[in-house]
Parts: sequence; C-alpha cells; structure tokens
Amino acid sequence: MEGNIYLALGLTLIAGLSTGIGSALAFFAKQTNKKLLSASLGLSAGVMIYVSFMEILPEGMHKLSEAYGETAGSWAGVASFFGGIALIAIIDALVPSYENPHEARSVESIDDPEGKAKLMRMGLLAAVAIAIHNFPEGIATFAAAMEDPAIGVSIAIAIAIHNIPEGIAVSIPIYYATGNRKKAFIWSFLSGLAEPLGAILGYALLMTFFSADVLGVILAGVAGIMVFISLDELFPAAREYGEGHMAIYGLVAGMGIMAVSLLLLM
Repeated sequence: MEGNIYLALGLTLIAGLSTGIGSALAFFAKQTNKKLLSASLGLSAGVMIYVSFMEILPEGMHKLSEAYGETAGSWAGVASFFGGIALIAIIDALVPSYENPHEARSVESIDDPEGKAKLMRMGLLAAVAIAIHNFPEGIATFAAAMEDPAIGVSIAIAIAIHNIPEGIAVSIPIYYATGNRKKAFIWSFLSGLAEPLGAILGYALLMTFFSADVLGVILAGVAGIMVFISLDELFPAAREYGEGHMAIYGLVAGMGIMAVSLLLLM
C-alpha cells in the first residue's frame, strides 16, 4: 500500500510538470510538428477513454455493487460517473473561453503582434486556469494508480501528453510579453504543480474516508472526469491543429495500446 502511494504521487508529479516540456518546445522549436501533436493528443484521448470505460468505471461499479448490492451499486456507479463529468464541466464553465488553456496554440503564434500587457495577462490567466483544470486530473491519476499501478502509468502518460500544449499556452504569451524565458518557464511549471496537489488531496480523502464504497465512487467519478477531458479538450485540440485524420489515427492507436496492455496484464 505504501509503495503504491509513493508511485501514485510520483506519477502525478511527472504528469503535472510535463507543462515544462511545452515551455521548452515554445522556446526552442521553430515550427510546430502538427501531425505529431495531433496524433499524440488523439492517442492520449484514446488511452483515457478506453481505460475509463473498460477498466476504471467497471471496477468502481464492482466495488459499489459489493457494498450496496447489484442494483443500488449500479445506480451509485452511474451517478458517480456523471457526477465526475458534472464536476469537471462546472470547472470548465468557470473559465472564460478566450482565456481557456485548452484553446490550442502553436509555437508560431509567438509572433502574434498583440500588446505586451494583454499577452502577460493572457499568460497569467492561462496559468491559473490550467491549475484549476489540473487539480481534478491529479485526483484522477492518484486514485487510478492506487487501485492499479499499471493503469496509473498509462493515465499519467496520457495526461502528460495532454499537458504539453497547456505549457505552450502559458509560456508563449508570458515570454513574448517579457522576453524572459525563465519567468515564462516558472509560471508554466507552477501551473503544473496543481496536479500533484490534487494527488495529495486525493491521498487525504482516501486515507481519511477509505472504504470500498468510497473508492468505488472515486473511481467511477474519475472515469467521468477523464471521458469529459478527452471529448471536450484532447480530441478537439488535436483537430484544431488541422490534422483531423492524424487525430483519429492517434485515438484508435491509443485505444489499441491500452487494450493490449490490459490484456498482457491479465
């Protein structure tokens, strides 16, 4: 159990701080590889959707059925799943769309001739918005890793890929406004820290109220969060880069990779 805790916290930290990779890409890449980015985001969505419906939601409903019986447990699982969707949808609705970090930006947009004050404000707001979005993602990664480390690794990789363009969204406007790479990187880095903070909250909740039914509710809710993130953020972002077919290929590849990995772990 203790080993799983450290692994879960470590995976969440890695996933969150991958926003720094996005910063590095913004600083050193001269052109965005749109095909690779589209495929990667699609793959991330495929992994998260498949594992949510095939592993995390069924496991959550199984635990709730054991606690409350088949019928009541199934209803509780479905309610938790849509509760997770509602939670992340409410968080998303609180972030104005033009400041939303999930509005994809490319490295080339660093040359946009906008006012520096506006760019700085955009970057800081994006950092805050990303932190808000990353918080429930941290809980999701932690809970999944605690239940099954192999699934936790897959989810952490998927979320890490998804966090890379978010790092770009923070660093591009701040860097262009200030000309300071260090400041842009620090803000991008800090926005990713919300993910491990979410994991710490998840740990506190699990350890304080730990029981089979609580874990079932969390797992089913996590499945809802991940499905919403995939359909509302990852896949649309992949298509916004102008490579729709690559996004689809990535989505299918992500599902296939997750399916094979789960079968190999049986």
